[in-house]
Amino acid sequence: MLNSRLGVELASIATAFVLLLAAPLYLSDFSLNLLGQFLALAILAIGLDLIWGYTGILSLGQGVFFGLGAYGMAMYLKLAALGPGELPDFMTWSGIEELPAIWQPFQSFPLTLLLIVLIPGLLAWLLGALVFRSRIKGVYFSILTQALAVIVATLFVDQQELTGGSSGLTNFQSLFGMPLNEPETQVRLYYASLLILLGVYLLARWITGSSMGKILRAIRDAENRTRFCGYNPTAYKAFVFGLAAVFAAVAGALYVPQNGIIAPAMLGVVPSIEMVIWVALGGRGTLIGAILGTLIVNYTKYYLSNAYPDFWLYFLGSLFLLVVLAFPQGIVGSLPRIERSKAQKVQTA
Repeated sequence: MLNSRLGVELASIATAFVLLLAAPLYLSDFSLNLLGQFLALAILAIGLDLIWGYTGILSLGQGVFFGLGAYGMAMYLKLAALGPGELPDFMTWSGIEELPAIWQPFQSFPLTLLLIVLIPGLLAWLLGALVFRSRIKGVYFSILTQALAVIVATLFVDQQELTGGSSGLTNFQSLFGMPLNEPETQVRLYYASLLILLGVYLLARWITGSSMGKILRAIRDAENRTRFCGYNPTAYKAFVFGLAAVFAAVAGALYVPQNGIIAPAMLGVVPSIEMVIWVALGGRGTLIGAILGTLIVNYTKYYLSNAYPDFWLYFLGSLFLLVVLAFPQGIVGSLPRIERSKAQKVQTA
């Protein structure tokens, strides 16, 4: 039964991957760009599923790490479009005459990639090590991450001369000399998002299937008992929190050139809570559910916000409540229960 279910799951994943691989053949340029953005966001959702679904850590501040990765890539794109000695337009308006030191490393693409991974990862690991060592968890940790999102979003708005303020960074021109508005460039970015999503999924699947995955689930279900068994929950929780932050930052770096803008509003509390909804809807602790939930919520959000601009938030909230009440384990998480129910009916008949 287990092997049969695993076979169906792997076949479904392989079919979905082939369909996504062939998407440029049957989707319009606009639809492909939209799908590429959502696949990038799914990378973040897998990280959130690792910390929430498998380890029991509910972070309401993942938007911060997403934003750090997105701003890192946006800074590189802004500088790449400038000539020698030129500055981004908002710096000129703010009276700045030299490129600030914090922007200097982002003139190099390899260094930009390194910082996109290191800064959010180390920040999350350090925060996690300090907080988890003090045995802060549950709702207190969620509130703490929420406060972090508020602080960082406010800081980015206030630092107008460095971050572009509330308008953020936009008007990107090219990547490696390829115009970002060209369909060929967007196809390449789409494939980059798809392949990195596949790599992140396989890595997360390997982690959850290893002995480390068992320890993470043990921490989620009985942290004190895990500690008494000789394991150090702080080290495991800090590591997986840092890894989820890296996933979020990579998602942000892939999202920016496809979306064309990053602003403080996209890394605050509201988007962070929305990210939790993606995983809750798809089914936490399933990985595939995180990807599915991200696609469903974002496509629904896109459709409703265009069709009903004044009421789409009510529709989206109602949809979330409906799904959570009908499928408290999420869509993918409810499938085993539905299968058992069908099997019992067959046996009864």
